[in-house]
Amino acid sequence: MKTLVICSGGLDSVTLAHKVAAEQILTRLVSFDYGQRHRKELDSARACAVSLGVPHDIVDISAVGRLLTGSALTSGEPVPDGHYAEDTMRITVVPNRNAIMVAIAFGVAAAEQAEAVAAAVHGGDHFIYPDCRPDFIESFETMQRHALEGLASITLYAPFVRQGKADIVREGARLRVPFAETWSCYQGGKHHCGRCGTCVEREAFHLAGVGDPTSYEDPDYWIAACHEHQAKQLS
Repeated sequence: MKTLVICSGGLDSVTLAHKVAAEQILTRLVSFDYGQRHRKELDSARACAVSLGVPHDIVDISAVGRLLTGSALTSGEPVPDGHYAEDTMRITVVPNRNAIMVAIAFGVAAAEQAEAVAAAVHGGDHFIYPDCRPDFIESFETMQRHALEGLASITLYAPFVRQGKADIVREGARLRVPFAETWSCYQGGKHHCGRCGTCVEREAFHLAGVGDPTSYEDPDYWIAACHEHQAKQLS
């Protein structure tokens, strides 16, 4: 199956790109510049495309991103520290982001006669990001079937949608994904900050029993954050 992968440059999407390259026919990687403060991730997506030997396109939707106000990822609001599951992480929601990106990717896939668009949404995102939930994936695929009726038949491939981050790390380890070349941190500094939700979420390496090659500014913060989160869940 000829498949286009939406690749941010993060751990999930880079793992997905390697999975598609190993199991299907990877046609290209498509990334999006929506004005995110951590656009450094696009360098990781580019490196992934080079490694896999496929074209890489960065679609500039920063003008749209400027209108999607209220998110710490596209405004001057500080990115909160702490576990990904905390309510404070809702400030990192960019309204309709995935729907916009996937719609564009479907158009590109139709134009190049690909058979699938792959997105790395995963189970850990469900409660915070509505456009990462199984219902969204199923409904979006139905909508696109109508939108492209008679023109193209394209599947929305989301193999991680019911899996957790540790499952993705295990899959990445199996595929020999160069994790050190992925970027997750919302801060976009020289190194991963180790404190924002996506840095703390990389506890998945520990849960998966896989070594984490990431360099963090604060390498111990995630341990305390995870203990605090577990305590709240038990209380």
